[in-house]
Amino acid sequence: MSRHALASASRRPRRRGLSVCALAALLSVAPLAQAEDDCRVALGRGWPPATENHGSAVEQLLAAKAAPQLSLTYLPARGAESGLLLIPGDGDWTLRHAAASERVAAWASSRNGGALQLRVDQEVENEEAPIPAPLAQRLVASWKRALATIVPEDRGAEFTDKDQLLFVVDGLRVSGLRPDCGAGELMMDQAGLLTEASNESASKRERRWRELEESLDELDRRLSEASAPPAG
Repeated sequence: MSRHALASASRRPRRRGLSVCALAALLSVAPLAQAEDDCRVALGRGWPPATENHGSAVEQLLAAKAAPQLSLTYLPARGAESGLLLIPGDGDWTLRHAAASERVAAWASSRNGGALQLRVDQEVENEEAPIPAPLAQRLVASWKRALATIVPEDRGAEFTDKDQLLFVVDGLRVSGLRPDCGAGELMMDQAGLLTEASNESASKRERRWRELEESLDELDRRLSEASAPPAG
């Protein structure tokens, strides 16, 4: 996804737990970006078919009774699920990077053939950090605007057996494959910065916040250009 800020995430020393979770891996590698006018993302509104039970279980597990204003949940085809959340607070908001200890959706065999189980009674590994409220609010507003721009209202989410992302931003739900071009790629860059910031020292987080502000400036610029009427 990222060709600059997230490269450091892929080089980060491996530790037990979240630093090796699938979300970080997803955010660390990306193909070359396409031109903005040739960018097509495999995202749609709402839940993909046959995904809601699994996705809802994961979102609730990672939120742990919190009410995030923004969540990005990763449902891999295999392995444990994980996600990023921005949770409002009285002052700073809370940035949380969370991962299930084991895969939530698991097939349980039986004499009758077996059934899918949702293992929601398990520990979740969290990394949390404070994020300035104005920055968090700007991120929510920019992501909602970006998703509303790149995913038309009449495009529903489609079924896939590949790794999926679930965005929920200020009530707007968008799901599908990882975007790798245009505004969607910038959002993935920003998700990588948030992933890094969730377990860094305060001084390093300040640098991440500056990088995030610059990336949001670029995202807002692209969205403004996309919505501007054609010249002439």
